Amino acid sequence: MAQLIVDCGATKTDWCVVEGKQTRNVRTAGFNLAHTSADTLKGILDAAAEQIGPDIQEVHFYAAGLVGDSPVDLASWFPGAAIEYASDMLGAARAVCGREKGVAAILGTGANTCSYDGQNIGWKVNCGGFIIGDEGAGSVLGKLFITDYLKAYMPQDILREFQDKYQLDYVTVVKNVYSGPAPARFLGGFAPFILSHYQDSEYVRNLVDGNFRGLFERTLSQYDKELPVGVVGGFGNACKDILLRLGEEYGVRFSRFMASPVEGLIEYHAL
Repeated sequence: MAQLIVDCGATKTDWCVVEGKQTRNVRTAGFNLAHTSADTLKGILDAAAEQIGPDIQEVHFYAAGLVGDSPVDLASWFPGAAIEYASDMLGAARAVCGREKGVAAILGTGANTCSYDGQNIGWKVNCGGFIIGDEGAGSVLGKLFITDYLKAYMPQDILREFQDKYQLDYVTVVKNVYSGPAPARFLGGFAPFILSHYQDSEYVRNLVDGNFRGLFERTLSQYDKELPVGVVGGFGNACKDILLRLGEEYGVRFSRFMASPVEGLIEYHAL
């Protein structure tokens, strides 16, 4: 039986076809069901279905922005398949916790967390998005850095290197943040540059650690400290050592780190 596991985030969507012990992966642009236009969504789904092909019997669709019923009917692209629609948060929990109790944390462009009882999402701290929340996310780190950049409130060597690399002026930044199609993705895109200076810049270390301290103090502190925390997301996985160090300080025990939940979801659905 051919299964299709879909993990959709703001930046990218991974489509994994699982047939026996064989897997095949397709990657497309990301989307958020809460605000991506119908035309854009259709284009992404058309491109994915063309690469995946027919004969899919089962679909597990985990998507950002899914609240209540799905606004798209995947039966139009995968006719005859049994389809499960679920949030990306449930996908993350299943990936890092399996069928055990725990706390799941998505740390990518955005951030989200929940408690998980081994089957369902339990209580969760509202994430708020990158404007009024999302502590620990790549987009929030980018927002903090860009704020300092626009005010020239950072070491001059880092400011000059950033200017040379990105050639960003004030108007371009403001347009991308306030009227661009994907402001969180725009801000999160600066995370690799920022992290590249983590070892050699006290300014960057304080910025990165401060972003994660917000996650520990405002979000993770509200969950049961006895529950292990599993992390999903490229940004969180890249910062594994930082999170482990800060976790010891805050009494948070991490169980698993994954750049993408797909590997864990393959394990989950194979059981």
